[in-house]
Amino acid sequence: MIELVGFDADDTLWHSERYFQGAHAAFERILGHYIDLADARVHERLLATERRNIKVFGYGAKGMTLSLIETAIELTDARIGGADIGRLLELGKSVLTHPVELLPGVRAAVEAVALSHRVVLITKGDLFHQEAKVRQSGLADLFHRIEIVSEKDPATYARLFEEFALPAERFAMVGNSLRSDIEPVLALGGCGVHVPYAITWALEAEHQADLGSTRLRVVDTLADVPGAIAELSRSC
Repeated sequence: MIELVGFDADDTLWHSERYFQGAHAAFERILGHYIDLADARVHERLLATERRNIKVFGYGAKGMTLSLIETAIELTDARIGGADIGRLLELGKSVLTHPVELLPGVRAAVEAVALSHRVVLITKGDLFHQEAKVRQSGLADLFHRIEIVSEKDPATYARLFEEFALPAERFAMVGNSLRSDIEPVLALGGCGVHVPYAITWALEAEHQADLGSTRLRVVDTLADVPGAIAELSRSC
């Protein structure tokens, strides 16, 4: 039986990735004044920089901004001007300050699950930015606890299970990312509800989740989450 349900935040409860993708597109427009974008394989180079820098800066808009600047300097052989570096900084600030826009049916879905289960918010990324988004979302009152973590891996979830004094089998995670929300929880013996989002960051698309697991449900919208949790609670 499921006792505790975790909800992801970015692109599960509110829009996020589309702002990062918008910044990436603007970044390429700026670099287009200096280099041939196709020849330079800008998208691939930026992704490689972001992958490398996660180990240093962590996830989130601040790390993305530093990766934009680093990649721009490398690809232009340091020819990029100070004004354009300033524009890259503004791109990062725009991602950090965008208004929080909830996905349809968020509050109703969480409230419905909370009628029969404890619910917690588990999100990863920059602490300051995530705290601000939680506050602006108006959803904080729905959750028994809010966890902002630097990574979502088996070790992180195992720590949370220990703190909650709960076996993995009694936990279900709801989220859009197979890599961060589903794979590590299934690996520990927990359950998952995957709610796909229209856009997925390339690094989050890399996963080894068992899509055929009997402990996994895939739903189209948040409105389907309460039913999926009820079904898992009966079968897990």
